[in-house]
Amino acid sequence: MNAHVPVLLDRVLELLAPTVTGGAPVIVDATLGLGGHTEALLERFDDLRVVGIDRDPAAIERSRGRLERFGDRVTIVHAVYDQIAQVVADLGLSAVNGVLFDLGVSSMQLDVAERGFAYSQDAPLDMRMNSEDTLTAADVLNTYTAPELVRVLREYGDEKFASRIVEGVVSRREREPFTTNQALLEIVDAAIPAPARRRGGNPAKRTFQALRIEVNDELGAYRRALPDALDVIAPGGRIVVMAYHSLEDRITKRAFAAVTTSSAPRDLPVVPVELQPHFRLVTRGAEVATDEEIDQNRRAKPVRLRAVERLAS
Repeated sequence: MNAHVPVLLDRVLELLAPTVTGGAPVIVDATLGLGGHTEALLERFDDLRVVGIDRDPAAIERSRGRLERFGDRVTIVHAVYDQIAQVVADLGLSAVNGVLFDLGVSSMQLDVAERGFAYSQDAPLDMRMNSEDTLTAADVLNTYTAPELVRVLREYGDEKFASRIVEGVVSRREREPFTTNQALLEIVDAAIPAPARRRGGNPAKRTFQALRIEVNDELGAYRRALPDALDVIAPGGRIVVMAYHSLEDRITKRAFAAVTTSSAPRDLPVVPVELQPHFRLVTRGAEVATDEEIDQNRRAKPVRLRAVERLAS
């Protein structure tokens, strides 16, 4: 297996290093994927235990092989990251020292054509991160109403030509249901004017992204996961988030702002402890990848990294 290059690996290790202190520190890798970040953490910190969570059985199978040499220092759990609180409780832990979210689709999912995430070749319209789920991209295209489809493409893909694409989808599915991505690619290509097709890469990128987010309820799961992750962090612990979509980053920014801002009135001379923030920002705004890293790993180009630390009680 060729080892993939995790995004912003050195920066992630730097941000989480201060949390690996005391006896038996635990970090949750909420998006285990192929295990690159987890492997680096376990190699760097001898006393660390990592709990890796992933919804994709194929990713879990491959990461197990990569991480088996660490023995009981790594625990792998098949779950969606919005189950983080339950996963931590089931392991008998009251709190953890760090949580890492590396959001979005993994390189492995993109590379396996039959998963349907990529648009470079004809493949089934699947896009499920967990093959045990029932909803597929084909189901979305074949069963959602036209207004629902327009909402998905606009909200999750920021697609300006959503209405035109959906008109083509509805016309096509009345004749024959969608099964593979070739028909969808043809519809997108016909719906987007030529000048727009020549800008910003493959014109189907936004449509595929939107369908993927809808199929896997990515934003809903993340909205549920982040508050629970904040709750399970021990004093001095940190949450590091890497987002690749503006909506993911907006959720992160708002949640972090809420827990790092005092709830006391501005003119209060002395702020009671219970109204003081429980976290502090570790990063100033959203950090981005350097040009050098982007040259080495194109997946790093859209990343936005943010981190917070729980303050001592």
